[in-house]
Formats: sequence, C-alpha cells, structure tokens
Amino acid sequence: KKAKGDPKTAQEEESHTCCGCRFPLLFALLQLALGTSVTVLGFLMAGISSSLLVRDTPYWAGIIVCVVSLVGFVMLCISYQPDEKTCVQFTVKLLYFLLSALALVACVLAVAFAAHHYLQLTKFTCGTILESCQCKLDTEDPLSRTFVYQDAADCGSLTSMLSLYLLLQMALNLVAALVCLLTCFVVWKHRYQVFYVGVRFQPLTAAEGHTQQV
Repeated sequence: KKAKGDPKTAQEEESHTCCGCRFPLLFALLQLALGTSVTVLGFLMAGISSSLLVRDTPYWAGIIVCVVSLVGFVMLCISYQPDEKTCVQFTVKLLYFLLSALALVACVLAVAFAAHHYLQLTKFTCGTILESCQCKLDTEDPLSRTFVYQDAADCGSLTSMLSLYLLLQMALNLVAALVCLLTCFVVWKHRYQVFYVGVRFQPLTAAEGHTQQV
C-alpha cells in the first residue's frame, strides 16, 4: 500500500486531473457559464418581439446545459470508490453522460435554428406597419411569405440587434456543444475509471498498513 506522501501516489493523483481540476469540475464550470449565458441571451431575444418562436430563442438549450453542470457538481460530492463499487456513483455518472449527450443535441439544434434564421434575416426586406415589423424574402412575389415581428416599431434596430443575438447564440451554443461532446468523449473513453470524481476515498488502514511494513 502507498502512503499519502508517496511520490508515486502524488504522480498518480496528478495524472487524473485536468488543468489542475478533478474531473468533472472543469467541465461543470464551463457548462454552467455557457448554459447561463445562453439562457440569459435567449430571454433577452424573447423580449425583442413577442412573435419570436421558441426555436429562435434557445433558452431551453441553456437550461439543459445548466442542469448537466449541476449533475457534474453532484458528482464531486460523492466519495470516490474504485471500479464503480457504489450504485450511487455509477448512477450519477451514467446520468451525467446521458444528459451531456442530450445537451449536445440541444445545442446543435439551437445552432441550426439560429443559423437558419440569420440567413433569412440577411435576405429580408422589412417595413414598419401598425407597430410591427413585416419582412419578406421576395417583395416582387405576391405569394411570398410575410414574417411579422410584433412590438417592433423600428425595423432597422430590430434586425441589427436580432442579427447580433443570433450570432452570439450560434457561437455560445457551438462552444457548449463542443464542451458536452468532450465530456461524453472523456467519460466514454476512460470508462469512468481514469479520472477521479469527488472526494477520493482512502481508508485509515492504508496509512497504518504502511507503517507496519518492515
């Protein structure tokens, strides 16, 4: 058995950390920051116009990422047991993996919806009619679909602000998707055994056994 001050033990402990943080502390912090940013930005977008669809204000993706980060923080509070000897430890890790995969899908969908809306917005011809901003892709076609943004008297400021928000959503959700993908990759590749989670459990008998050895 290895003592606590053994250089091999310290080297082993260091090999199971990422940037000085035990898994999944670094990932959980990144997910919390990105999820909060996406959620706040989504609600800000919803305040621009009441007619914006839920898919165009992806606060739902940010909420999912925040929930995933909370599960990651719960993992840090569970005592480490080698080889998945505790049912709670295995269940929380499996839940963290599945929720990270779900958050990855949600962020990719949010990026796709934001990119589609942004491309349409660049081709719109807009005009203010009755306290609303009405936009068309093709003004010469009488059958062209009309997109109406309610509660927007100034089309110029609405389109510019909405374009900025959509670009930010694409960037934030893309980074969040990459973080969730990296989380799933690390958990899957190492099968939950390479990175220590939470407080590492070391019985008191370990140090006693070392002192009794001759």
